[in-house]
Amino acid sequence: MTAPRRGLVLGGGGVLGAAWMVGALRALEDELGVDLRTFESLVGTSAGSVLASLLGAGVAVEDLVASELGHAVTTQPLAGFAFDHEDAAGGDRPARPRAGIGSHRLLVHNARHLRHLPPTAVLSALLPEGRGRLDSVGALISHVVPQGWVRRPGLRVVALDYDTGARVPFGAPGVPDVELPTAVMASCAIPGWYQPVRIGAHRFIDGGAWSSTNIDLLAGHGLDEVYVLAPQVSFDADRPSQLSTRLERQWRARVTARALREVDKVHRHGTEVTVLGPGADDLAAMGGNLMEVGRRRQVLETSLRTSAAALRDPAPLTTPTHFEDAG
Repeated sequence: MTAPRRGLVLGGGGVLGAAWMVGALRALEDELGVDLRTFESLVGTSAGSVLASLLGAGVAVEDLVASELGHAVTTQPLAGFAFDHEDAAGGDRPARPRAGIGSHRLLVHNARHLRHLPPTAVLSALLPEGRGRLDSVGALISHVVPQGWVRRPGLRVVALDYDTGARVPFGAPGVPDVELPTAVMASCAIPGWYQPVRIGAHRFIDGGAWSSTNIDLLAGHGLDEVYVLAPQVSFDADRPSQLSTRLERQWRARVTARALREVDKVHRHGTEVTVLGPGADDLAAMGGNLMEVGRRRQVLETSLRTSAAALRDPAPLTTPTHFEDAG
């Protein structure tokens, strides 16, 4: 019997989103009984681009878990690299950004059809340019892929061209070649928080400015199954008392709606899609700031438990296309 052709989508979600996805990756691998590195297609956005790239470079899920827990990794290709999860993102809050609008060029380039861009892309242009740097993330990826791209096909790292507003899936056919660490840093460059990453004549920012998940990039690829781990998607509603957390939940609802539209595009091509997002316990562990590094271990440990339970008992979404919701 032929093994199913599978794809994996890892979404954006900051420091805590990465911790949650590491737990979910472990649960997914255990549930399927297969090595996730064997999946045909990998799509990563922002924090998800880091994990997708490490998987594409041959890093085992168990080593991702060990690294997230602060344990030494002794197996290749991650062996010998100590990643400082506590300081790599530069803190829970961004430094004061530069003055002025971040990208006049994006706004001018799209002046006649701004409504055709995702609202988040337009907002990213209006935000000031951030000052943070992602050198630690670049060093991590450089350790496992010192030059070029991963050897295996099928890895896509999503960023947004900050000068044109175009979504750019690095690694896809027709997209200019770029070093993997540079592509990942671009994908992680949250507007207003981090400096845009210059590649050639253009600047690039977080692919989440287009979409937190970019699931639709796998539409029409002939895959049998696609699994989506989306830290900013959730099908559980809660009622937080803190204003900042309530605002985060409103944002999360919009991200979820967009992700479901993208799922529809993939599903129409005959691909079964399973979406895993944080549940109520995960949301409680995360709070309202996905960059709050002090919650990282709690989020990981919660995800190891909740993701396994969700995957064992997925609930169908109440939508006309009958998507599966494992979150």
